Amino acid sequence: MTLLEQVQSGRQPAPRRVMLYGTHGIGKSTFGSMTPKPIFIQTEDGLGEIDCEKFPLAETFDQAISALSELYSEKHPYRTVVVDSLDWLERLIWADVCQKRMIESIEDIGYAKGYTFALTQWREFLEGLTALRNERGMMVLLIAHTKIERFENPETESYDRYVPRLHKLVSAVIQEWCDEVLFATYKVYTKVTDEGFNRKKAKGCGSGERIMRTTERPAHMAKNRFNLPDELPFDWNAYAEYLPQLNGEKNNGKA
Repeated sequence: MTLLEQVQSGRQPAPRRVMLYGTHGIGKSTFGSMTPKPIFIQTEDGLGEIDCEKFPLAETFDQAISALSELYSEKHPYRTVVVDSLDWLERLIWADVCQKRMIESIEDIGYAKGYTFALTQWREFLEGLTALRNERGMMVLLIAHTKIERFENPETESYDRYVPRLHKLVSAVIQEWCDEVLFATYKVYTKVTDEGFNRKKAKGCGSGERIMRTTERPAHMAKNRFNLPDELPFDWNAYAEYLPQLNGEKNNGKA
């Protein structure tokens, strides 16, 4: 069969690869528990109050890989694999690099090469997730915390922005791998008051409304391949409405 005879056309929906990052305590893990039939690979101990199914806490990188292997090779009912969280997984990967190279800290490898070496383990992990998606039909949700980082924009002055709390090398690899990168935050309004003597003061105000940003802006990193609205309520159902493969299965991800 020639390549021309293998040409495909039309949309071909596939399970999504999503990274969700956001401020501490906003409900990222709860969001993950609402996905279709989720199973958590937990690398941090924070799921005690959430009704979900999860592997035992992974304390080494090999244990995290073993969880992927079980999901790939064994029969199970799960349709979403949730990794909670990436930044704690990164610590396990750094420890694995140090063990293999018999050093105490990844910083002991000169010229920041340790972080480059760690990409080997990250790629192994992503290959496992890819196999689950392509061959077992599982959606992937990767949860991360957030940090504020100085962004050097060549077209403007530098400014601060929210980014996933990961080393910049691996953050770039994961963002490229994912279909969506969603930033969860609280909606904030700015109120400017006049303090007299031609002085004004800006004050941040908010009602506690939680939202997801889906496209990149100066203040945060985000992306999507669905032409999503720039802003959505921070709720699984709000996102699931745009998933063609989940039409008719919106019952809080439990259908």
